[in-house]
Order: sequence, then structure tokens, then C-alpha cells
Amino acid sequence: MWAFFCAINLRPSISTPRSLPRIVRKILEEQRGNRSMALRFEKLGEGHGALVTAFMVVSTTKLPHRLHCCRTFIAAKVKWVCDPYLDTAVSKEKDLKQAICLKNQIIFSPSKSLPLSSLSLLKSPLHLSTTASKFFQKYPFIFRQFQPSPSLPLHIKLTHLAYSLHNEELAVHKSPPQRDDAVKRLAKLLMLARATRLPLHVIDRFSFDLGLPHNYVTTLLSDYPEYFQVCEFKDCVNNEETLALELVSWREELAMSELERRMAENKDLGMRKGKRIAFPLTLPRGFDLTKKVRDWVDEWQDLPYISPYENAFHLSQPNGDQAEKWTVAVLHELLWLLVSKKTEWCNILCLGEYLGFGSRFKKALKHHPGIFYVSNKIRTQTVVLRETYKKDMLLEKHPLMGMRYRYIHLMNMMKKP
Repeated sequence: MWAFFCAINLRPSISTPRSLPRIVRKILEEQRGNRSMALRFEKLGEGHGALVTAFMVVSTTKLPHRLHCCRTFIAAKVKWVCDPYLDTAVSKEKDLKQAICLKNQIIFSPSKSLPLSSLSLLKSPLHLSTTASKFFQKYPFIFRQFQPSPSLPLHIKLTHLAYSLHNEELAVHKSPPQRDDAVKRLAKLLMLARATRLPLHVIDRFSFDLGLPHNYVTTLLSDYPEYFQVCEFKDCVNNEETLALELVSWREELAMSELERRMAENKDLGMRKGKRIAFPLTLPRGFDLTKKVRDWVDEWQDLPYISPYENAFHLSQPNGDQAEKWTVAVLHELLWLLVSKKTEWCNILCLGEYLGFGSRFKKALKHHPGIFYVSNKIRTQTVVLRETYKKDMLLEKHPLMGMRYRYIHLMNMMKKP
């Protein structure tokens, strides 16, 4: 822990030291007319790899309106700390998404089976870790290989256990409460976008995590024309014409984040703009913050909470603390909309490009390990909302997650020798 203080008497003939950080030099240049200035650097702490630096500028002058004290967060380099429980939560779903996608391809085919050769074409799109043939052999209680006749190639169909489980899953998808829930989740995702529309290929990235049914455009969205419409869209990322899903009209009754809902329920207060709402923090074991870093976190938490359903791109400092708190609010709400409260890192970065956040999502995820966890398991990076898990168990299980855990049980079953 160190700190030093130096007083600088500024005159027009004295140049600003180039060794100082750019943002500090800028302030010094702006304050060159002041009689004196005190510049203080502090290393706020380094706990288990956390390195946070801040500066304080105190200027004195004969002009009262020029008196100010400014403390700003400059940079935070946070060392990644492994969380074995959340890694387990991610690892136990290994191959789950791929297995369910392949199951849907098979079950919705006219013959309820497909040639192995056609399913092998899905190896790259589904990011299978092995060949399709070995994948099906790995999970014999879900998939069964058979040959319809000597003249035909190998086919794949579901086992009786998997077929029975699929019917139960289908009943969940078709239930009115689940359909309404899925529609609201998707509507809220579109409301996070300023234009209330997103390309279908972006929605497809989140369809599994949102708990949408197979072929959701025809099996779900077509029944809610008052909510959604498919339209042509000029992709702002690749500058190509594509199809997009658009929210027909803004849904004010849905424009409340999960944190705002909790505050309204716990305090029974009317919601106001600029209210103070803190994010739940759970620091991993072995990650210690010094008192000064904790003080900065407390100050950051006390900043006004801006709803993720509001447009706050007008903030004068896009890289400032207030803008970052709004960015974290958007990420928090996004992960809360997902049935498993997690998704792949690449999905979040892709969505960030269309929401207008660019690299700000990446920065926020790295700055706040007490809110988000990034797991490196199952050959990818997965972002997890910490508060929704107790050790490796999801605290609030969506009905679809109960079904998915039963698929995992089938996948982990092994044939007796």
C-alpha cells in the first residue's frame, strides 16, 4: 500500500509532464490558470491480483466556483479467480445443448429418425467435440443407431426414455403459463435494444437460453401478432439486409428490471428515476479487497441506478462510473432473463454490438467479479450471474431447467457391461 502527495505551482511557461496519465494531464491543462493545485495519487489496493488506481485533484483559487474535489475511477485490473462451484454448474451441462438440438432435429423429422450422414453435417454448427457417430454412442440412453434395411445407411432415433422425456418437455412448452413467460422474456430482450428489434440470427443465439421452443417463430411467435412481427432489417454490424424480429409496440408493463421489482416489493415504495439500488455482490473465496477498494465499490454502488430499459447513452462520460453502472444493469437484466442465468461470452459480446455497447460489456464483466463469473469450462467461456447460484445449484429453477436436469441424468447413465 503506498500513496504520495505533491504540490505543483502551475505557470503558463511550465509544460505538463508527459509521464503523467493522459486524463491527469488533461485536467492539469484545464486548470493551468489556477494559482496552485494539489495532485494526489493513490494505489487503492491489490488483493489477490486486484490492482485499482485512482487520483484526486484538489485545486484552490480565488474564484469560489472553481473550487472542486474530483475523485474518479481510472482503471481496474482484476485477476481471474477460479470458482469451483460455478465451474461445476457449467460443466454438468456439457453437451446438453447439442444433445437437445440433435434430439429436436430427429423428433421433428417425418420418420422420427434421420440418417447418420445428414446429422454429421451438424458437427460444425453445433460445435461437437467429436464425430457425430461417437457423440451418439456416448449417450446410449438418449440416441439409438439402427439400420432400416441392409441397403440403407445407419439411422439415428431416440430411445423410449428420451422420447418420453421429450413429450413431457413439449407439454411444458405448450402450457399457457410457459408460453406467456417465454413471450415476456423475449419481449424484454427486444426492449433492451433501443430500436426494439434484433436480427433473427442474434435471437437464435439466445433461443436455448431463453427457453424458446424448437422453431419458435412458427410454433410460438405467430400466435402473438400483437407482440411481434418479422421484418427486413439493415444489419448495422455487417451492413447486409437480413430478417429481424421486432416488437410491435413498447410494453410499459414489462419495463421494470428484476432489481427494481425487488425494491418495489421489499420497500413497498413507488419507483422513482435515479433511485439508489445496489447490485448483490458475492466475492469468490480467496479474492480479498482492501478497505480503500471496498470504499470505492460502496461509492459506485451508491450511484443512481438507471433502468436497463431506459436510454442512458446521453451520459457525458461514456467510460465513467455512472455509465458503467448502467452497463452492468443491462448485463444483469439480460442474464436474469435467461432460464439458466448464464450464457456464452461470445453471445453477450455479439448482442453488445447490436445494443450499441461495443467493448463496454467486456469491460464491465471484467471489472465486477462479485456480480459476474466467467467460467472457462466445456471448451468455451460462459458468463454466470453469481447471485442466482448457491454453490453449484440454481436457486430458482425454471420448469424447463427441471426437464434439462433430467436429460443430464440420462446422459450420465452408462450401460452395464
